[in-house]
Amino acid sequence: MTGTLFTLTFAVAAPFWALMILTPRWSWTARIVGSPLIVLPVLLIYAILVLPALGRVLPVVTAPTLAGVRDLLGSVDGAAAAWAHMIGFDLFVGRWMWRDGLERGVPALVMAPLLVLTILLGPLGLAVHLGLRAAWRPAAAPPPGRERRAVTPAAGRSA
Repeated sequence: MTGTLFTLTFAVAAPFWALMILTPRWSWTARIVGSPLIVLPVLLIYAILVLPALGRVLPVVTAPTLAGVRDLLGSVDGAAAAWAHMIGFDLFVGRWMWRDGLERGVPALVMAPLLVLTILLGPLGLAVHLGLRAAWRPAAAPPPGRERRAVTPAAGRSA
């Protein structure tokens, strides 16, 4: 069962990554990936892996030692749980990066490689995003009194 859960972990996260990378501005991407609940399937897998082993996991995470963490992660169950842990957090962070990039107007061709980097090497993708986000400030709101007017497609005029 552990092997199946390990394989399933990325499979349930991959569609969300695909939406953010391949169709970042599609309305359905915003509807689906807009919710932080997209991480729930991965978190459920994590819970299935960790809760039965809580007696072994808690001592390691409450008083971590290098040897204790090595031994925990060196087991099949520990490696699968760590994988789910990483995939869940990377997806959550990737979702934040995607939204932040949209708000700042970062081009999709810049965000896509950052999101792939985050899938592969989570913290490095986040670090690069944090470094680059200063270059893309959120789009400034128009000055007071100069708000954009809605254009009606039928008339082609301002409403």
